[in-house]
Amino acid sequence: MDLKQEELALFIEGEWTKSMEMEPVFDKYTGETIACVSTCTKDDVRHAIASAKEAQNHAFAPYDRYRVLKEVSEQLKANQEEFALLLAAEVGKPIAEARGEVGRAVLTLEISAEEAKRIHGMGVPIEAAPDSPNRQAFTRRVPVGVIAAITPFNVPLNLVCHKVGPGLAAGNSVILKPAETTPLCALRLAELFRQAGLPKGRLNVLTGDGPSIGDWLLESEAVKMVTFTGSPKVGKLLREKAGLRKVALELGNNSATIVHADAHLDVAANLVAQKSFNNAGQVCISVQRVFVHETVFTPFLEKLVSSTEGLVVGDPKNEATQVGPMIAEKEAVRIESWVNEAVKEGAKVEVGGKRDGALFTPTILTNVKETMKVCSEEVFGPVVSVLPYSTEDEVIEKVNQSRYGLQAGLFTNSLSFAMKAAEQIEVGGLIVNDTSGYRVDQMPYGGVKQSGTGKEGPRYAIEEMTEERLVVLNL
Repeated sequence: MDLKQEELALFIEGEWTKSMEMEPVFDKYTGETIACVSTCTKDDVRHAIASAKEAQNHAFAPYDRYRVLKEVSEQLKANQEEFALLLAAEVGKPIAEARGEVGRAVLTLEISAEEAKRIHGMGVPIEAAPDSPNRQAFTRRVPVGVIAAITPFNVPLNLVCHKVGPGLAAGNSVILKPAETTPLCALRLAELFRQAGLPKGRLNVLTGDGPSIGDWLLESEAVKMVTFTGSPKVGKLLREKAGLRKVALELGNNSATIVHADAHLDVAANLVAQKSFNNAGQVCISVQRVFVHETVFTPFLEKLVSSTEGLVVGDPKNEATQVGPMIAEKEAVRIESWVNEAVKEGAKVEVGGKRDGALFTPTILTNVKETMKVCSEEVFGPVVSVLPYSTEDEVIEKVNQSRYGLQAGLFTNSLSFAMKAAEQIEVGGLIVNDTSGYRVDQMPYGGVKQSGTGKEGPRYAIEEMTEERLVVLNL
């Protein structure tokens, strides 16, 4: 498949299949149409499910899974610039950041490949039970079968790899539904899997209307698990429709980072500026709420404003650009309205607050009330609110007031405060002396409360994507 062609097909049963209807994919900076992708029908979904189910009847040994995933990882690395340019176009991600995402995706697939050889059960000492001296038992981890994987627009390569990589490593078949606005990297990745010799049906890629495809997938009892990254609203709907099937959800967040009185302010300000505005703030763990101890509030704010003012906003294909456009102009308009609403309610814009089409300048707000949308909701844009606090207990309570709980950051040199925060802050991950935005791809990643259920990271996702089976031997 050549992504330079105008019309792109569905990937079903190891083949490229065009549909009658097509939908455009736009360059998020220029607004130009860069490709048209097929819109799948219900029959296409049924075909993909049948293909995925049939593939489960044919052996796909752990070493073969390793071999295919390792080959795709290597080919992805060899084609890094091609994929980075695709990301810059279809997401609007700055080219340097796009290269970073490709590099992470390479590592995600490499880790998945290695984990394919490490899936194991454990011995169970049932011989110690009364009347069972002649019995022995062990567990095995077996694939769940057909997995529906639904991915978002903001990290459309690495988050695809976080679902496809572990899913295949565990021996499953994966039906991938990438976001409507950013399907190109997923389709190009499928071609790498085809070239690497992935057995037919083990990966199918469907493009088109998300709600319709999601409904059609869940109508089939052959689909045994759903793994979804996206909004809490859609996540709740999927969980309701999935019933008793396995569901892994990575949903929203309004990430908090604490800057304590003893923090290294230069380091904290630079990292907060970097991880509040990467991908135009369109990252689940982007810093959104910064709680700063009142004794260092003013010097920290000055450093943060200075770091933010130096960020280059513009064309994502320009090597100097650090902040590109949002995924669509309507999202930038939404952010603009939220900021204006906050200002009307008393907030102060320290820097930024300007919109130009889909571009929104990195924005820092102070005098923010925690009930404002910019604080209480997930902004998912380049806006960060800075608020003061007095005591450790107070700031822990403020962080926990959120209905989300994905990750949080804490800058401090106090081990006792760090351990207290680790015990009391309600998140899936606490990052000490870095922001909430820190993630490497082998770590367990997932949230609590309305941030979702289940974990990503290849080893941990494989546990989600397998079932534990007990085997008892009567000797």
